[in-house]
Amino acid sequence: MTSIATPAAPSRTTATARRVRRLPDRQTSDRLALHELLDSELVGHLAVALDGVPVVVPMGFARVDGHVLVHGSTGGGFALRAASARLPVVFSVTALDGLVYARSLFDSSMNYRSATIQGVLEPVPADESDDALIALSERLMPGRPAEVRGTRRKEVAATRVLRLALDDVVMKQRSGGPSEEPDDGEDHATWAGVVPLERRWGTPIASGLTPEGTPVPDSVIALTTRVAPSDRLG
Repeated sequence: MTSIATPAAPSRTTATARRVRRLPDRQTSDRLALHELLDSELVGHLAVALDGVPVVVPMGFARVDGHVLVHGSTGGGFALRAASARLPVVFSVTALDGLVYARSLFDSSMNYRSATIQGVLEPVPADESDDALIALSERLMPGRPAEVRGTRRKEVAATRVLRLALDDVVMKQRSGGPSEEPDDGEDHATWAGVVPLERRWGTPIASGLTPEGTPVPDSVIALTTRVAPSDRLG
């Protein structure tokens, strides 16, 4: 598998420490493609071996420049334990873009983009922690930090933001239709093609203690309509 080294600016890189062995033509070292994947997904899976036992946990995350940010609990969260012990971790992010229907099950596939990041988690320095928490919150719920109360001291004390450098990354992807040729011997009367996967946010549901008639906040409207408040008419 090939690493994607961190360049000074988005570019195609040439590092060769790791190589994809199966279907290597699907590997990409395009930094922009990596950023697009990480910026489009909200959940990744963090894996580490603790006391000889593999642990994999889904976590919300954000990309900020050349790092992925996650948060851990100071009360003994496994991510913080891994960071404290300087254990190697793997963080994986996958986007499923569609199912590829071929004329045989063997040739059927998926369209996807995936990235696997290896390294050691590091605590964000104390003087950067507040900004990192806001950046993580803004990525998951854009605009929400400005609508709610500030984080209390005990909440800050209970949370630690960790970061993983995008220095050792393998990205693999597939796009397009099924593999087919005019003379492949298949019955072309059997339908083949791609079913794209589309995702959208649903209608907001107020909590049980939210008074009836309370307006839906701008951050939620922007998320569910994909229109920024400043761009809406009326």
